[in-house]
Amino acid sequence: MNIVTLVGRLTKDPDCGMGKNQTAYAKFTVAVDRKWKDEQGNRQADFISCVAFGKTADFIGAYFNKGSKIGITGSIQTGSYQDQNGNTVYTTDVLVDGAEFVESKKEQ
Repeated sequence: MNIVTLVGRLTKDPDCGMGKNQTAYAKFTVAVDRKWKDEQGNRQADFISCVAFGKTADFIGAYFNKGSKIGITGSIQTGSYQDQNGNTVYTTDVLVDGAEFVESKKEQ
């Protein structure tokens, strides 16, 4: 079973546009805090690449921006491509099925 649930903050405004077949997309990165702190007492975070399509992408593009706290559900998708030097680059993204507000606009 490939199910992902994340809560975190957008690291920058979503990159939104229209892809092939006029399908809306939104690409963004979510910073998700880890449970533990480092030796200096600072909380660490993982930066998770995400992509949404269709109405979910429209929703994210319209209502979320840098610093917004977001809850997402989806699945992990892996892929690869050749860079300019001919090297294979492997990718891991969350393919977002749903997104929701985690805090009110007032809290942001």
